[in-house]
Amino acid sequence: MRLSYAQKLSLVAAVPLILAVAAIASLVAIQSRALAEREIQALESQLIEAKKRELRNYVTQARNGFYFIYGSAAPDDQYAKDQVAQILSAMIYGDEGFFFVYDYDGTNLVNPRQTEMINRNHMDLTDGRGTRVVANLIDIARQGDGYFTHLWPKPSNDQEAEMITYVTSFPSWRWAVGTGVFIDDVLTSVAAARADVETRVQRTFYYISGITLAALLLVFGSGMALNFRERRLADAKLKKLTQRVFDAQEEERGRVARELHDGISQILVGVRYALDTTRRRLDKGSGDAETPLHQGIDNLGTAIAEVRRISRDLRPGALDDLGLGPALRALVEDFAKRTGTEIEFNTVVFRNRLDQNAKIALYRIAQEALTNIERHAAATRVSVDLRGHKRGATLRISDNGVGLEGTRHRRAAGIGLRNMQERVEQLDGTLRILPGSGSYPGTVIEATVPLTHLLPPEETPPSKEQARA
Repeated sequence: MRLSYAQKLSLVAAVPLILAVAAIASLVAIQSRALAEREIQALESQLIEAKKRELRNYVTQARNGFYFIYGSAAPDDQYAKDQVAQILSAMIYGDEGFFFVYDYDGTNLVNPRQTEMINRNHMDLTDGRGTRVVANLIDIARQGDGYFTHLWPKPSNDQEAEMITYVTSFPSWRWAVGTGVFIDDVLTSVAAARADVETRVQRTFYYISGITLAALLLVFGSGMALNFRERRLADAKLKKLTQRVFDAQEEERGRVARELHDGISQILVGVRYALDTTRRRLDKGSGDAETPLHQGIDNLGTAIAEVRRISRDLRPGALDDLGLGPALRALVEDFAKRTGTEIEFNTVVFRNRLDQNAKIALYRIAQEALTNIERHAAATRVSVDLRGHKRGATLRISDNGVGLEGTRHRRAAGIGLRNMQERVEQLDGTLRILPGSGSYPGTVIEATVPLTHLLPPEETPPSKEQARA
């Protein structure tokens, strides 16, 4: 992309401003989020610790309420166990709170809000995250006491929610006793705090964006004055370029007209003369009528070949049907046959992968280069090389002629080179004119089109056998 002077100046002024503002905005956002995240984590920790203390108090109070039974009971005292289980079943609090009891084998003994679980083994019970809940609670109880965070269905709606459980042990009875509290209110508070932080950060971004937009409008407004002048110059250049296009069209029309007049017209006149001679001899019934007739047929074949040559020069069918490589091969073979110049042609298999604009441009460049060599270079050997590479495709034409500096028709050659340059620039490519070396000491013309003008390879169509399969 080629930028105008005003656009370049605007970019020089705007890009550093945008980068600086973006860096400041990013730094502000990162620092704000980091500070807010620390505060939110501290708030979450405080709320969770408060929940844990609350749970520990519940279990301690419950244990104190029936410790006189447990403390004096034997390990196999079923009556004492039933009394304690009855007390715990009655200790429900709030909308969701309850006490539970599991034996060390995983059997639920007390669960007043989810009675369907009582007297069933839940050692392999897992939550929505795949965590073994009861097994972990029993492991914690075996070690004394502790907290465990997991998912558990809420008794009110049977939906899983985050829960913190405190569990302790009655080792002589092999019981794990505990209670839990759902912390969805804590998670809701934390989520609301994070949303508030994100809102404040976005609001800061809006303020910074507004200031940046005002500064950019000032920069671009200043560049409009320069752009207006550049546009006027561009319009003048466009008019000049348009005139050059018209001149090129008229030159091509003149060339075709000369080809028709000097070549085909003269040949057709000869054909008519031969046919008239044949008709007169046939009318008189005397003389040899076959000779002028054969001559007319030969001249007509020559005219047909000449029409095909002119048509091929205007728009070669091989370029559309077979691709650039075969079209260039036909061009150089015709050049060698017409001029007697020794020519070497090398190419790789493109599989017609160049897009249409690139094919036309490289073909016309080769055509223009060979025309310049024929008219001005006095060359006896020419090399044409076309190949693809990781940067795109390159056409290289070398000759052993006198070179641009030695030709007496620099102006005509310069017009041809300018046409080549414009064709390549339309494709965002490059054209280089280099001095020759080695076997081709004349001139080297190297045209390169970028990789964007190479089409992706087509998939191979399936065979009949594969299609049947």
